Amino acid sequence: MELPTWPYEGSPFHSGERLAQQRAGKREQMEGVGRRVVRGEMLEQHRLFFAQLPFMLAGARTDDGGVWATMLAGTPGFAHALDPLQLRIDAPPLPGDPLDGALRDGAELGLLGIELPTRRRNRLNGVIARRDAAGFTVQVRQSFGNCPRYIQQRELLPVHVPSEDAGVAQPQVLDRLDHEAIALVRRADTLFIASHHSDPEAPHSGGADVSHRGGKPGFVRVDGDDTLVMPDFNGNAYFNTIGNLVASPRAGLLFVDWETGTLLHVAVRAEIVWEGPEVQAYAGAERLVRMRVEQVIRRPGVLPLRGRLVSMSPVLAQTGEWPGNGSANRAANRAANGYANGSAPAADHHRSPADHH
Repeated sequence: MELPTWPYEGSPFHSGERLAQQRAGKREQMEGVGRRVVRGEMLEQHRLFFAQLPFMLAGARTDDGGVWATMLAGTPGFAHALDPLQLRIDAPPLPGDPLDGALRDGAELGLLGIELPTRRRNRLNGVIARRDAAGFTVQVRQSFGNCPRYIQQRELLPVHVPSEDAGVAQPQVLDRLDHEAIALVRRADTLFIASHHSDPEAPHSGGADVSHRGGKPGFVRVDGDDTLVMPDFNGNAYFNTIGNLVASPRAGLLFVDWETGTLLHVAVRAEIVWEGPEVQAYAGAERLVRMRVEQVIRRPGVLPLRGRLVSMSPVLAQTGEWPGNGSANRAANRAANGYANGSAPAADHHRSPADHH
């Protein structure tokens, strides 16, 4: 019998996560799973995994209560464990990062390590113990793996990005989505979403979180210039993101243009659509997240990486097509069905033993 690994008496899930699990009919099941899977320190394989990545995702809350997702990048090894309880990030935020001022001592931080060529991912939530000129050190609260589903396989190449002194393009701040932002969202097959909820009575189960979401291009629906709708597909049932949004609706989205290195940050206020015709219209969706745009920050060409799509996740063949998603979605649907039916090379399903669906 596998013994629990969660080191605290209280639940590994906070009140919002528990409510979402209860609504989905999975509360009792997930409590047992969480105590076996969610750890209070990094396993050795997680420590080794983080050290081989060229980028990590981060999510945190700013002083005005907003939540943002961002990307930190560096030479592999820039993220490295000092011990099982401390992860060091030697990568200051890139120019124009909306989280730069929020990454300070004592701040709650969500981190996601994701390796696109192998579809591996591991999450870490904690608190910044110390920030300095070279980066920051995170004290671990939670560390756990996720399954490889919905991750698009990409090859990554490092590129040189001009410094601020060499005339790098300045960030563009908008109060709604413009045509360029809408075009990026409509062709995106991947996004990252940051959320936050603090539970003073259970500090180890709350805090900041950042998560991956993947789908066929067009899986995020654009309703005008101020509303986005995202399907929530079947997943690990931890409900980390949904649970945070149930309790605290502000969130931050990050879209990456892998061809140009442009990062698009979108601060939103979210609501969960649990059921009804709108959910049923999204084949494969169990619920929807409707998000009202509060602010947009575009950072042209700032990411020192470029990505080439190798294969779409074969799991996407199960999600069908949705009304209004256009030709990009139809092309991705054909590609995903091709992989599922064996007409294209099999995707890499490597996963760490700690990666749990």
